Amino acid sequence: MMEILLDPGIWISLATLAALEIVLGVDNLVFIAILSDRLPMHQRSAARKAGLAMALGSRLLLLASLAWIIGLTQPVFHAFGHGVSWRDIILILGGVFLIVKATHEIHGSLEGSEEVSTAGRAGVTFAGVVAQIAVIDIVFSLDSVITAVGMVKELWIMVTAVVIAMIVMVVAADPLANFVSNHPTVKMLALSFLLLIGTTLIADGFGVHIPKGYIYVAMGFSVLVEALNLIARRRKGGKPVKLRHDI
Repeated sequence: MMEILLDPGIWISLATLAALEIVLGVDNLVFIAILSDRLPMHQRSAARKAGLAMALGSRLLLLASLAWIIGLTQPVFHAFGHGVSWRDIILILGGVFLIVKATHEIHGSLEGSEEVSTAGRAGVTFAGVVAQIAVIDIVFSLDSVITAVGMVKELWIMVTAVVIAMIVMVVAADPLANFVSNHPTVKMLALSFLLLIGTTLIADGFGVHIPKGYIYVAMGFSVLVEALNLIARRRKGGKPVKLRHDI
């Protein structure tokens, strides 16, 4: 055990994998922030923590069944010369879910009437939001676990990296969600990210791999531009833009 703990390669692998797990968890965190914002104020933090707890549970369960994970990548049928696996099917369905959900949120914020928006907001339940979080957690967990399995061989390193990433996400969940909720233009940008991520998942499911670096650079550039807009608006004493259900 001491030899393992004193091996610098182990610590490098753990740090690298934990960092990747945190990056891969950002999109999950954004989705949880968007969904929890539909709940009453006193339920939002609990919904976020429940969502992250489910994300941790699903990742650990998947890690505990590595043979099954490997089996998910094996083709179950072929279409148009591409071998479609269960992983591809899950990614495609998850991508469609994200696109539909993000489009619905954008439409409700910009085009829906105030009465419809208020009624829809009141009809949202804690259990319903948590259920939606659970559905998409499976997709994000699958991507995260497959990355972990491809990087390291030791199960305890994978589990430790996932737990570290979840601790960071729990700490960041409430501040991020509150910031998104208080800045509607940031919320719209986050919804656009979900559209982008959903499209990427569908493309990946159909065998068209888009390097994650391109996605993260595009998202980072958009965040930088929005940060500059927020700074400029604050210096001019401007008030945040109001979405329809915020009016």
